Amino acid sequence: MKKSLGLFATAVAILGCLSIGSANAEGLPVAIVDVPQVVAASSQVQNLKKEQQAKADEIIKFIEKARKDVASITDADKKKAAEEKYTKELQAKKQKMDTEYAEKLKAIDASISKKIAEQAKLKGYDIVLSKGIVLFGGDDITNEIIKAVK
Repeated sequence: MKKSLGLFATAVAILGCLSIGSANAEGLPVAIVDVPQVVAASSQVQNLKKEQQAKADEIIKFIEKARKDVASITDADKKKAAEEKYTKELQAKKQKMDTEYAEKLKAIDASISKKIAEQAKLKGYDIVLSKGIVLFGGDDITNEIIKAVK
């Protein structure tokens, strides 16, 4: 009996906290942003995509050159050494490309998040949610954010 009374008291306390939290959320200005749309429209993201494509093209040219060089070697030991050398170079290039991409993507993410926060403060919003998690309500400020990130 004491155990069930303790569970009941705990449940009442949790429900009380939840109702207080929802009462505080009422009346707060809420904005929503379609983040994928903002990212797709960002000039920084477009430039990063172009840069990544150019780097991918460089890697393809490197691979083609390496294949030709390895194919022209007739000595088996030298051929194996050349393959290992090109493989290491390729891995290093790919690792560098991936690291630079991740760093730039992180910077772009921070920049977009900052623009969203600035726009929210400018418009007087207390909460900004991703459009993907909101079923109904909120003011959509996606277009304002898109203008700010271009």
